[in-house]
Amino acid sequence: MGRGDLTNAEWSRLRAHLPATGRRGGRWSSHRKVINGILFRERTGVPWRDLPARFGRWKTVYERHRRWSADGTWDRILRAVQADADTEGRVDWSMVSVDSTSCRAHHHAAGARKKAPRVPKKRSTPRHHRPDEGLGRSRGGLTSKIHLAGEGGRRPLALLITPGQWGDAPQLVPVLERVRVPRPGGGHPRTRPEHLGGDKAYSSRRNRRYLRRRQIKHTIPEPKDQRANRQRRGSKGGRPTGFDKEKYKRRNEVERTINLLKGFRAVATRYDKRAYVFHGTVTVAAIRLWLRT
Repeated sequence: MGRGDLTNAEWSRLRAHLPATGRRGGRWSSHRKVINGILFRERTGVPWRDLPARFGRWKTVYERHRRWSADGTWDRILRAVQADADTEGRVDWSMVSVDSTSCRAHHHAAGARKKAPRVPKKRSTPRHHRPDEGLGRSRGGLTSKIHLAGEGGRRPLALLITPGQWGDAPQLVPVLERVRVPRPGGGHPRTRPEHLGGDKAYSSRRNRRYLRRRQIKHTIPEPKDQRANRQRRGSKGGRPTGFDKEKYKRRNEVERTINLLKGFRAVATRYDKRAYVFHGTVTVAAIRLWLRT
């Protein structure tokens, strides 16, 4: 076992959730070796072609990561390890916080085809095609933004990739809609935290109305301009928003979750051209955080 590879305990928690057969019905070979190669690239950020020979052919490692990113396998594995942790009581639902972080895109991440590739009439447009590819341009160059909801144990519950210039408030609802932790005993997956925290970037009437409708208590500070506008409108402006200072102190947990994610160099800097592949890269990092506990 090399540095950064899956430990025996981590592998035992992961192997039960891996697909048993390949695309044409044959068995996948060397799951553990290939996943260790993916984790090596996540941790170091090296080009796929520069993977050490102990992981096998670099093309095999890359294709498995790309394919599992495209068909949602990584997302299903993430939900499965979250379900295991929830069964063991290792998910802190008492406080879930939302936040975002920008990731500088390497110039290798640019140049993906903007238009969807031509496909035969009998086939539909590829489901993972995004014209923006999750890239935005700012003064510093190309950037992507990771929006995530993190639980109290400093692990991601859900994540979303957008261009770097997109705002935080419009992404609160899409991120929370992605929180779906299955229940092994059956029934609806768990989707609702006991309390939600966020900074003032998430303060909007739409977000607060959505949280009240779902009966989710929340601690989100109100910016000065919104407070002044509400007061200016008098009784039509509505009630003052509640704010719990002690609860708000726990918002640093999601910031620490982001720091753990960006400890993977392939997450801190985006090298993937396609948005769905970068989403898979961030998801693999999240899976590793859940396996470590």
